[in-house]
Amino acid sequence: MKMDERKQRVLLATILDYIATADPVGSRTIARKYNLGVSPATVRNEMSDLEEMGYLEQPHTSAGRIPSQLGYRYYVDFLMKKEPIEGEIRDIIYQTLLNRIRETDELISLTSKLLSQLTNYTAFILAPFCGENTLRHIKLLPIEEGKAVVIIVLDSGHVEHRIVEVPGYLNEGDYAAISAILNGHLQGLTLEQWHPGIIQAVYRDLDRQRETLKQIIEVIEQSLDYEHEQKVFLKGTLNILDQPEFKQIERVKALFELFEEEETIKNLLHSDQENGIVIKIGTENRHESMKGCSLVTATYHRQGKVIGNIGLLGPTRMEYSRAVSIVELVTYALTDMLEKMR
Repeated sequence: MKMDERKQRVLLATILDYIATADPVGSRTIARKYNLGVSPATVRNEMSDLEEMGYLEQPHTSAGRIPSQLGYRYYVDFLMKKEPIEGEIRDIIYQTLLNRIRETDELISLTSKLLSQLTNYTAFILAPFCGENTLRHIKLLPIEEGKAVVIIVLDSGHVEHRIVEVPGYLNEGDYAAISAILNGHLQGLTLEQWHPGIIQAVYRDLDRQRETLKQIIEVIEQSLDYEHEQKVFLKGTLNILDQPEFKQIERVKALFELFEEEETIKNLLHSDQENGIVIKIGTENRHESMKGCSLVTATYHRQGKVIGNIGLLGPTRMEYSRAVSIVELVTYALTDMLEKMR
């Protein structure tokens, strides 16, 4: 049976009404609220055909219809229009993130929090993997007589702070000179790219501070050599309790157990490394506890390269048009902030 224009309009109206109310939808409701230009009897016949085609379901004989997984998929693929996001929300996202572009982890944590707050769903963000670290910046600052802090910023945005002992005679100019020389020789390099000539040049330029320099070099080596674990930032887990579909304790328990399985979440997000928005509905998600959920994912980038994933988890009755628009906007904003950090 062909999905003609009238059936599409009835399916769209049914899905939009069910998303808004979480109540099975009747033909009279559709005819009254959505101005389809046909009688309730005609709507009822169309809904019966859509049920036969697998796009709608009837939970009880006397109840109205609800969208099936196939119905949601048709809606997402062919009928959905992305909701325009208010300029005020866009400004809030950019301004909030702009104030936190000092460190990658802090920026991503805030981004996941914003995403969950704007959608009232559960947000996941897979942070960049730092397998091979590049030194972006180093700074030496005095903290008390005989002691200084070495601040090491890696290309990923990760920041290390280490205390080292320094001669008491160092002044402000010495600290600035040490920092400048170290940056001049080592900035933009991975540990693999260090060679004896570079280190010799550093020691030659800082001959008076050999003992201090030895400590600093060791600290930099340790930071560059450390394989920082790829983190998952998870926010809004309690939002799932606001959805009427998850009033049953067993369903909620299964999801909260999933939230504790970081490796499983990583695998779910890693499976969608393609560019753009990916929507998985119900059983399209591989994990059993997610069969009543939909997952919207996107990738974010740095210098055109995919470095992490964003995920938004809600019920299959998700407000897809708004969720997709928010995920897109947040993804663009995060990518933009990471480029600014460079």
